[in-house]
Amino acid sequence: MILNGSPRAPKSNSKRYAEIFSKYCNFETEYYNITKKNHLELCSKMEDFSDVLFVFPLYVDSLPVGFLNFLKTLETNPPKRKPIISVLINCGFLEYQQNEIAIRMIQFFCHQYHYIIGSTLMLGGGEAFLDTPFRFIAIRNIRKLALSITCKDYKVFQTTMPLPKKLFLMASTNYWTRYGQKYGITKEQMQTMEIEGDN
Repeated sequence: MILNGSPRAPKSNSKRYAEIFSKYCNFETEYYNITKKNHLELCSKMEDFSDVLFVFPLYVDSLPVGFLNFLKTLETNPPKRKPIISVLINCGFLEYQQNEIAIRMIQFFCHQYHYIIGSTLMLGGGEAFLDTPFRFIAIRNIRKLALSITCKDYKVFQTTMPLPKKLFLMASTNYWTRYGQKYGITKEQMQTMEIEGDN
């Protein structure tokens, strides 16, 4: 069972990562977006699966709020048979280590509510990874994740794009500057806290 905890789940990079995982997973998989209205349904479905993979992006060094709300529901509505929990997390930072706090939050949840932790894959540069020549690196690690889960040889994996920080920063700045221009927002406006204020 693959659960996408991204706030942009239907159009998210997390969905793209989940699709790659499904392609290489030898288990039959079922994919679901976590929405505001399906928490109880998903909690009930979890008992039909040996393994659950949470796929989500890092949000402000933490878990997306919608995903947190799902975990609150899961806390009070656990499945009768608890699956093994694995995680595929990506962040916009080049350093995959930025994901570690969010991973520790999942580990704490699992420890507190008696779920076994399976495998983990932390991706750095996750927002852009699949649209670069380094796509093969992400795919290779997702294949490793899928193999570890199907073989029940649970491990921790991590990877990022092999770029110097300066080059990554230049490329990401150019991307967001062009993205802002598309919506009439200047680079200077994006560098202030007033970006969501009245125009």
